Amino acid sequence: MDKTLAVKKHKKPLSPILIVIYLVLILLAVLYIAPLVWMLTVSLKDNAELMASPFSLPSNPQWFNYAEAWNLGKLGIALANSVLVCGVTLIVSLFLGSMTAFAIARMRWKLSEATHTFFLIGMMVPVHCILIPLFVRFANLGLTNSRFGLMLPYITFSLPMTIFLLTGFFRSMPGELFEAAAIDGCGIYRCFFRIALPLCRTGFFVSGLMTFVGNWNELLLAMVFISDPQKKTLPVTLTYFVGPYATNYVQMFAAIIIAIAPTIIVYCMFSNQIVEGLTTGAVKG
Repeated sequence: MDKTLAVKKHKKPLSPILIVIYLVLILLAVLYIAPLVWMLTVSLKDNAELMASPFSLPSNPQWFNYAEAWNLGKLGIALANSVLVCGVTLIVSLFLGSMTAFAIARMRWKLSEATHTFFLIGMMVPVHCILIPLFVRFANLGLTNSRFGLMLPYITFSLPMTIFLLTGFFRSMPGELFEAAAIDGCGIYRCFFRIALPLCRTGFFVSGLMTFVGNWNELLLAMVFISDPQKKTLPVTLTYFVGPYATNYVQMFAAIIIAIAPTIIVYCMFSNQIVEGLTTGAVKG
């Protein structure tokens, strides 16, 4: 007991700078969490209560708003489309991006830096600049109004960021590992699949989450390329709750909660790996 009191007495008080940092972080946390809490409270009200007191807690939670939003908005079909499109995009972009990043970071060839620069330039091209020519080309090829036609631009715009992040992770790996593997007779493919990929799991978490969240919330391409209601993704379906003359706000917010729930769950599950991966890529990349 005396030792515990002695340890507490020797603890230094927080410095003013550290207190300011903590206050800023608390303020940022409140700013990010408050909109989510407000959307959750709105989704449990009826429209009359929302108009009367938009910032108060629901007096009688209306849980059936979620069931009505699910049925009226056909969120089940939209959710399945989003899972399919984002899942295929995630797998293909990680596979192609990891191979390209490994070639840029670990293989010696003349155009490695030029290839790296080419993909970095792709990060600077906004989708709005190429939307019209892309739609015209896809219409000529018969790729509009199809999930495959939506996956192609998703993969294309996901690759630059994936390659950029994974290149930093591959470059942070000790070169002696690959030299020893080559001496033992490992070819380039075995080095990639047996050594590089297991050591780059954190990089896959980071780039995979960014790819998944970015495509899950994407609206513009999905609205332009898909016209069939049975093939529309979740962000497009959320626009059905907004009408020209009336809007069912409580059901719309309930649908938004359903739409953002998967990304929040995924981030909470892998938050430690994501923070570790961002730190590793920033320091060692």
